[in-house]
Amino acid sequence: MSMRKMRPNKARRYLFTLIHSMNKAEKRNFKLYIKKMEEVSGQKLVQVFDAIAKTKSYDEQKIKEKLPGISAVQLSSLKRHLYQQILTSLRLLSIQKNIDIQIREQIDFARILYGKGLFYQSLKILERIRVIAQENHLDLLLLEILEFLKLIEERHITRSRQEKGKMETLESDALRQSEIIHNSCQLSNLKIAIHGFYIRYGHVRNDLNKQMVIEVFRGKLSKVDQTKLTFFERVYLYQSWVWFYHMLLDFEQCFSYAKKWIDVFEEVPNLIDEDPDLYLRGYHYVLTSLYHQGDQVGFKKYFKKFAKFYNDNYEGFNYNSRMIASLYFYSAEINQHIMGQQFRAGLPVIPKILSFLDKFSDLLDQHRVLIFYYKIAYLYFGMKDYERCLDYLNKILDLKVAYLREDLQAYARILSLLAHYELGNFILLSSLIKSTHRFLSKLKELTEVQKETLRLFRTLVQLPQNEHRSELEGFREKMKMLKEDEFEKRSFIYLDVYQWVEWKLAGM
Repeated sequence: MSMRKMRPNKARRYLFTLIHSMNKAEKRNFKLYIKKMEEVSGQKLVQVFDAIAKTKSYDEQKIKEKLPGISAVQLSSLKRHLYQQILTSLRLLSIQKNIDIQIREQIDFARILYGKGLFYQSLKILERIRVIAQENHLDLLLLEILEFLKLIEERHITRSRQEKGKMETLESDALRQSEIIHNSCQLSNLKIAIHGFYIRYGHVRNDLNKQMVIEVFRGKLSKVDQTKLTFFERVYLYQSWVWFYHMLLDFEQCFSYAKKWIDVFEEVPNLIDEDPDLYLRGYHYVLTSLYHQGDQVGFKKYFKKFAKFYNDNYEGFNYNSRMIASLYFYSAEINQHIMGQQFRAGLPVIPKILSFLDKFSDLLDQHRVLIFYYKIAYLYFGMKDYERCLDYLNKILDLKVAYLREDLQAYARILSLLAHYELGNFILLSSLIKSTHRFLSKLKELTEVQKETLRLFRTLVQLPQNEHRSELEGFREKMKMLKEDEFEKRSFIYLDVYQWVEWKLAGM
């Protein structure tokens, strides 16, 4: 999107976030690059760049105050120019690390040579980068190269015509590549559809819900040719299966396909460097699956491997990869403490997470923020610091994003009931039970665990405390049975009320 098409406020904020996403090397490289420009223009761009870089939070007025010699009109023009120049300097720096950017540059060179009538030189470049694109599984770029080769061969009589079978091979390669692109598109459609369903609804809730997921998955999977899958086709297929089993609460199969996902990368290690984000994401689901299975031994094993990869490679990651790596690392770290019930030992990770959320606030979606707030609240609940637990639960409830992760918001409300009960806020509980019931009723899919939990608290607020034990014991027996129910499993993923009542009875 060009800067002219952006709204002014967005354009200003985009520049601010771009500059603050740059590391020291990128900032140094930009200033070296800008020195090659006209002296006056370059100096003013550096002044604007420094003024924005030294402003910790976005404040247009403070930026203007730091640039007294530049008028508002000049500043607006300089910002547009600065945005483009930063991207250009970053591209020049990134070309050393990113094979796809290198190939795109070579395609541009080939087009320039072809435009000058130097089609033999153009062909030489294209044949060379064709091999590189193929080795790195860059399917879209490879198709573009093949189509460019066909264009030249179609319009000109080249020496290639003298090589037996070369034209036929070029045609068949282009056709095969177009089939790969089509299949990859079908696979990406599949994983996006399943992922989107999960973001909206969470795990399956009943037989009807389950059948809907299965039908969507099978319908889209039937359009995929699963023979002769290329590298990324295999990854996309495994991703789809991971999401499918994740939604069905089958975490053993989910782990199996997540493991296949990272195994594909480890078979071709150079592609981990090319797309670390996708590799990290696979590891995230390996760890998430083990967490939901309660497999502490397996979790510790794979978290150790993940932490080594994270620590060894973090400095070499770009800004986005650092965000993704940190997201998955802190998620795994807090999950490890919750799974092992080492709540107080997990306390030091909280400021790290909050710092992470603040640093990458412009890149993180609310879905991720909600989950971290909930996990922090759960950690405080386990430490019996109920006031702080409620502070983080209120952050979730105050966001008012009813369309996003309704299940997580539901469990936040129930955990809030537990925290208020522990604090002895019985008068407040009566109104909270009603509001929680209204919210859950709107979802139209109250689980038996949710219903029984609400029934328990309605009863408890009406009884003297010395009569609570018998009610809690009865509730524990109901929870013990519901833990074995296929569709009730999801109720224990984010909030294990059975575990809570065990703790409570042990302390009475």
